[in-house]
Amino acid sequence: MTPTALITGAASGLGLETARGLAALGATVVMSDRNIAGGEAACAALAAEYPQARLTFRPLDLGSLAAIAEQAAAWRAEWPVIDLLVANAGLLPPLQRAETADGFELKFGVNVLGHFALMADLWPSLSASAAPRVVWTSSLVHRRATIDFDDLQATRAYAPQRAYNQAKLACLMLAMEGHRRSRSSCPKLVSVAAHPGIARTGIGNSRVGQPRRSLADHLTDVAFWIAMRVFGQTADAGARCLLQAAVGADVRGGDFWGPDGIGEMGGAPTRVPLSPSAEDAARCARLWQLCEQLTHRSLL
Repeated sequence: MTPTALITGAASGLGLETARGLAALGATVVMSDRNIAGGEAACAALAAEYPQARLTFRPLDLGSLAAIAEQAAAWRAEWPVIDLLVANAGLLPPLQRAETADGFELKFGVNVLGHFALMADLWPSLSASAAPRVVWTSSLVHRRATIDFDDLQATRAYAPQRAYNQAKLACLMLAMEGHRRSRSSCPKLVSVAAHPGIARTGIGNSRVGQPRRSLADHLTDVAFWIAMRVFGQTADAGARCLLQAAVGADVRGGDFWGPDGIGEMGGAPTRVPLSPSAEDAARCARLWQLCEQLTHRSLL
């Protein structure tokens, strides 16, 4: 029996390439994205390329807890068993602070709280699987991040790169805490994380047209361009780590997969070390509890 997988951010980039890899295996793939036109087009293209797979597109706004609850309820009815959730959708934080519909800092609200809420709302379908797996997409930058528990939503001090780093670290920490909790509450769950190294995707497109108001804004643009053009690998190469975490037979709960090349910037999938923050069980548990409070969801 082929697995049923749900991927967020599947209209393009890493999400699309992960969906492609799962489709090639003949899986049932639910592709979700806030970009409805792009998602529908991507789904139709993959369906034509892999007729043996069952591909469906469903819109999803991870910036709204109410929208997540509504969509998840519909998905549970349509797919009573979901074997795999790839929490992949992401964005570059805007240069000027912005918020989700629920008042959360945009990057943290979408990447972290949105995915946490989605996982909680889909839990009845995930727990119905004989071997459920949840994959969180992290990033190389988790090593330069800390969780600012005193200003989690960056209301006092906002810097876009810091917001990005914090969110990607949080995704990794939630994957590790999910593994720790599952050992007693749901041993069959495999909770893991992966990062693509530096992958050339359209993630920077969200900043097109945003005003650059400081030298730091311009320097951020230059650094991003250099990283993507000089060190970046293709999106399909980056997605190999996500795909390995999603379907690899040798994957264990608590794994973190990334490229095996220099600086983990590119290469073949391998297990990579955690940063000290992600290894700190107390801080991971504190973050999980905060996510439960902020999303009004309880899980594991």
